[in-house]
Amino acid sequence: MNDADVPGFLASLGLPGLVDLHVHFLPEQVERKVWAFFDRARQEYGTEWPIRYRLPVPERLAILEKLGVRAFAPLVYPHKPGMAAWLTEWVLDFAARTPGAVPTATLYPEPGVVDYLGEALAAGARCVKSHIQVGGYDPRDPELDPAWGLLAEAGVPVVVHCGHGPLAGRYTGLDVFEQVLARHPRLVAVLAHAGAPDYSGALDLVERYPRVHLDTTMVGVPFNTSGAPLPADWTARLASVADRVALGTDFPNIPYDYATQLRAIADWAAADDRLGRDFLVAVLHDTPRRLLALGEQPGETS
Repeated sequence: MNDADVPGFLASLGLPGLVDLHVHFLPEQVERKVWAFFDRARQEYGTEWPIRYRLPVPERLAILEKLGVRAFAPLVYPHKPGMAAWLTEWVLDFAARTPGAVPTATLYPEPGVVDYLGEALAAGARCVKSHIQVGGYDPRDPELDPAWGLLAEAGVPVVVHCGHGPLAGRYTGLDVFEQVLARHPRLVAVLAHAGAPDYSGALDLVERYPRVHLDTTMVGVPFNTSGAPLPADWTARLASVADRVALGTDFPNIPYDYATQLRAIADWAAADDRLGRDFLVAVLHDTPRRLLALGEQPGETS
């Protein structure tokens, strides 16, 4: 399957389209810096990372539409204090003027975080991004505790990059974020990249906390399997939490085509009789749609 095959693949499943929980659109000046970082990937990560969809915004949106992505969460994230509020303002505006984009927000441990996060939720934000690795912050920081509580009460999902992949940070590690979950067990947390490279530990959290989910971003793709191989019991364990796995891709910042992620997910479904079509429908559409509350009010393009 390549990108041109994706619409036919969706039709074979009887799906109206894809709902992608993990996509990135950023202000131009921030995006330039992010792409410059990936240009240095060999120095940073030890491997080249050519961005597959390094294109102007209108062209990227046209690609998503052609692929059949009917709704997506444009995620933004700060790397220092003072960024989260204006990034949230920017992405709320982007979503308001972009068909298919779901309003999102972000956060950082700083004074006022509950205020701007609360304003974003009141403005319709349906997903929040927390990037612990890039932000370099402790998710247990007392400044964030009321923010986690606010999200838990609202039932708004937070896509949290808390795993050690691709590089460990000072506060990464599923054991660190589990302390947040222990304090806020009703938090709807989506473990970005399925907690890579600790996939087994991420599944443990999904089993222990009924509102924790995984996203599929870069999971099981050839680019990633040498550094973060899936455990032997991956598909067997997915079968028991099949309704808590959501499509994520990291579009546009991936070094391969969009269909590569879908092929990986389809391979999991084919590898275990307990998965199959129902699993694919849940991962590619129903679960991310539920998480983004798309059934409550219009959010998808036609």
